[in-house]
Amino acid sequence: MSIPLAHKPLRIVFMGTPEFAVASLKKLFDAGFDIVGVITAPDKPAGRGRKLNTSAVKEFAMQHDLKVLQPTNLKNEDFLKELKALKADLQVVVAFRMLPKVVWTMPKHGTFNLHASLLPQYRGAAPINWAIINGETETGATTFFIDEKIDTGSIILQEKCEITLEDNAGTLHDRLMDLGAQLVVETCRQIENGTVQSTSQKQVKDAKPAPKIHKDTCKIDWTMPMHKIHDLIRGLSPYPTAWTILQNGDNEENIKIYSSKMEAESHTYPCGKLFASKKTLKVAVDGGYLYLLEIQMPGKRKMDIDEVLNGLKLDKSAHLR
Repeated sequence: MSIPLAHKPLRIVFMGTPEFAVASLKKLFDAGFDIVGVITAPDKPAGRGRKLNTSAVKEFAMQHDLKVLQPTNLKNEDFLKELKALKADLQVVVAFRMLPKVVWTMPKHGTFNLHASLLPQYRGAAPINWAIINGETETGATTFFIDEKIDTGSIILQEKCEITLEDNAGTLHDRLMDLGAQLVVETCRQIENGTVQSTSQKQVKDAKPAPKIHKDTCKIDWTMPMHKIHDLIRGLSPYPTAWTILQNGDNEENIKIYSSKMEAESHTYPCGKLFASKKTLKVAVDGGYLYLLEIQMPGKRKMDIDEVLNGLKLDKSAHLR
């Protein structure tokens, strides 16, 4: 599908909420595109004082005098009138919520989205996490025109990105954030120049999903193979973080695990059994031992394991479950 030439500079409405979206908004702003409006999530009370928290996108928009709309309902008539009044030629969506058809069909050049995977792989809310959890060695970013379904529209641009053994969700997030921002700018340039081409997504039988991650997703099953546990930990670090229950004598505590290291070795110990020295803590797993490098005890900050062991006394039967 091709888009007709834009005979004048594009009027762009940007939609996004978290830090991931700010990189694209900043790149568009710095490139001189005419951003006539920014749509982001409503402010939310947070913390003990219930102080209103503004989104990262709103903060950037306010700092650069961009018009901000924060609808609670994207089908609200008043919001739709305000959006139409912006007279956008194009809408750009990065890390926002699902749009009703009346919104994404409004601009004459359509609405495109940035997704942090190589579509059609990893459609859904958490593509960065799931790519690492599943042990992938490659992912990427995709821009595509929005249609009626989630992440199924015609692909405009794609760029690959390596996943290294040292990556976690945080480091990959940052690389894809920068890569995606470049794709967003290039996509807008092509639409503005009338050179954009898009291709329908192919039907892939073995397409892997990327559903929203819940607390149960983050609970470690210590009977899984060693590499699966290791990938789960790094795929959830630094957020929302893998967790487990430390059974230390009669005491039970939920702990978060941020990083680990694998050691392949044969043994006959039950999965989850703990072995501690002055500076190391390892867990017996299927295929060897998993060294815990950074953890967070209840009510404490995240710490390196040697620091944790200074104040932690483990029972001989201590294990993770």
